[in-house]
Amino acid sequence: MRVLLGLTGASGSIYGITLIKTLHEMKIDVQVTATQTGHQVCLYETGVNIKDLSEDLDIPYYDIDNLFAPPSSGSHRMDAVIIVPCSMGTLGRIAGGMSSNLLERSADVALKEGFKLILSPRETPLNTIHLENMVRLAHAGAIIVPPSVAFYTKPRTLEDIILFHTGKILDLLGLDHSLFSRWGDVE
Repeated sequence: MRVLLGLTGASGSIYGITLIKTLHEMKIDVQVTATQTGHQVCLYETGVNIKDLSEDLDIPYYDIDNLFAPPSSGSHRMDAVIIVPCSMGTLGRIAGGMSSNLLERSADVALKEGFKLILSPRETPLNTIHLENMVRLAHAGAIIVPPSVAFYTKPRTLEDIILFHTGKILDLLGLDHSLFSRWGDVE
């Protein structure tokens, strides 16, 4: 399985970092990119430099402006493009068919080639434009996965909440995991 994971400037960088590490641990071919603001927010929120993390894990990192990077082409087989966290600006540009950077282009490629496109928007409250853009993308085949808490899992820590969201994305990729207790397994 090959996945491009992109981080944007929305709050919630820990979700993207956790997913990168988890996919790497699962031996999934994960490739990474991030917007300039995604880098800044990630460093601010987590202290993690995305490029350094990619280098430390020995996974490919592609500059956001590199439209010659493999994920920008439909002939580069991908199983999924995941954007977590996904800013409303990025979501809106993808919904409008704009491809001004590698992440937007890769999302467009995912939709046209039939790869999974998983977007995790982190914004609240939502206005009508946000909702209409999400509906437009859902109609085009994208899967919208906001980082919502499931209290039936009885989360006790912030890590429990983050792992639940990570596990929901792994479920969408068809990957087995034990990151959270499933309904019916909870005591």
